[in-house]
Amino acid sequence: MKRGLNCDPFGLRHVAKYFVVVVAGFILPTIACAQHSDPMGYHSGAGAAANSSVGFENQEWAKARLAKSSRHQEWVKVKNGTREVNSFIVYPEVKTKATAVVVIHEIGGLTDWVQSLTDQLAEAGYIAIAPDLLSGMGPAGGGTSSFTERNAVGQAIRDLPPDQVTADLNAVAAYVAKLPAANGRVAVGGFCWGGGQTFRYATNNPNIKAAFVFYGPTPGTAEGPDKAALERIKPPVYGFYAENDARINAGLPKTTELMKELGKTYDPVIYAGAGHGFMRAGDAPEPSAPAAKGDAEADKKAADDYPKALTAFKANKKARDDSWARWKGILAQI
Repeated sequence: MKRGLNCDPFGLRHVAKYFVVVVAGFILPTIACAQHSDPMGYHSGAGAAANSSVGFENQEWAKARLAKSSRHQEWVKVKNGTREVNSFIVYPEVKTKATAVVVIHEIGGLTDWVQSLTDQLAEAGYIAIAPDLLSGMGPAGGGTSSFTERNAVGQAIRDLPPDQVTADLNAVAAYVAKLPAANGRVAVGGFCWGGGQTFRYATNNPNIKAAFVFYGPTPGTAEGPDKAALERIKPPVYGFYAENDARINAGLPKTTELMKELGKTYDPVIYAGAGHGFMRAGDAPEPSAPAAKGDAEADKKAADDYPKALTAFKANKKARDDSWARWKGILAQI
């Protein structure tokens, strides 16, 4: 785990040598949302989920975990003008009023894993709410779960108007802050595309108490971060980045430089050995050793791929566990 970026301590000039593509099927979903053409990753990419049951990969494990939760879960429709933002909210089992966390989903939409992550935040003692930012934007006016083609949901998310996303998040943040069980303090955290939106949202809402950016790009373009946007930031921004994520990490030195110059609180940490999407990948079940199927070539490939998948899983799980501990530690101070 590496904290901060001064000059080039991470060696981003040579970061290409760290960018490892693991071919095992278990890891491919981890890199799916990293297939972009723009270096800053501002528009987030294709290879997205089919629906909330499938996500980047089969997420039955996340659905099963969610089903076992004893916490109160419900769907609410949050009004944003004429729009209704379908949102998944989970309440903690606590005696006192709680801080709220708005969870911004990945490029795959509001998947089972995102819902499970929302429940895990409630388990930690926070009111957690995850808006489906595709509400009303899918087939027949549906949301994430209305899409049936793998790439369609990612394209729909990339096509979302930024002002609409901001307005939706403002509506959700205002809604959760006023709940009787809430203490009025609201933080925001997002992943992949949602990580980038979290950073961007911090430039637009001065009232949020903290922004938690998980492997998301800085607001800006392929030419670099938007200094004018960063200057508007009021809350502290905490970054969670993967070592094997050259696309996102390429923008970190300039982001760090500008945030320091502007007097903003920005605390980026790079997690050793992890890949893009490590919070989800590290939450998934450990890959199993392949069983021989009688095809010598295929069996050999599966046997060769398994150690790579297992190594990647262990690195992602450690990064996920370390990130959870750090995230909860910071939330406890809000």
